Amino acid sequence: MRRLRHCVFDTEHATVAMENKIIVIIPAYNEEASIVNVIAAIPEIVSEVIVVNNNSTDRTEAVAKNAGATVLKEPKRGYGYACLKGMDYIYRLTERPDIVVFLDGDFSDYPEELPSIVAPIIERNMDLVIGARVPELREKGSMTFPQRFGNALATFLMRVFFSSKFTDLGPFRAIRYNKLLALNMEDKTYGWTVEMQLKALRKRYRYTEVPVHYRNRIGVSKVSGTLKGAIFAGIKILSWIFKYSLKK
Repeated sequence: MRRLRHCVFDTEHATVAMENKIIVIIPAYNEEASIVNVIAAIPEIVSEVIVVNNNSTDRTEAVAKNAGATVLKEPKRGYGYACLKGMDYIYRLTERPDIVVFLDGDFSDYPEELPSIVAPIIERNMDLVIGARVPELREKGSMTFPQRFGNALATFLMRVFFSSKFTDLGPFRAIRYNKLLALNMEDKTYGWTVEMQLKALRKRYRYTEVPVHYRNRIGVSKVSGTLKGAIFAGIKILSWIFKYSLKK
């Protein structure tokens, strides 16, 4: 059971959102210090928060359970593995959601902005909404140079090859559940976000971006915080883009 919380968010969007079932998936690897903050900031319009413990070596699982989240275990390390575990759980539910929201467990996102993320789906019939980490809303140092460069390069190539209007590969995103299923997501690691956006483009989904705040994460990034992680993530992202460009 989720605990009651008092969150500040857009009440106009929240009123409409409460008519839809929304489930949140949070991949988490060693987020003991941050996960309770993330869960506590999620508005009550969300019916269930799923934290996927991605083989953590700290108390992420216990802390998340104590905060009221449904906790799943995914021993195979990888962002995509964790997201797929969450999707598998949702698929087995008797009552499936209308919208699935993904966000990170490091508290770099602002979960209280969730009503604004889902609003275009509910009010404007969008299929996919990306939380765009625009410069004017980013805390200084919250995105490393590899992140900024990688985002710029990836979105530039998406514009060139697919006439995309995406400006970010931000992890804070919402998608209609039936549309998510139709994507047949498969990436197991760092290519998850770009795979979703590329497949949405190919299927001609209605999409948009919503500017969101972004702050310095709690703890050390498992991707951009290491040279190996940054390089591997970049390779995965570019491989997805070139793979789909060849299918045109």
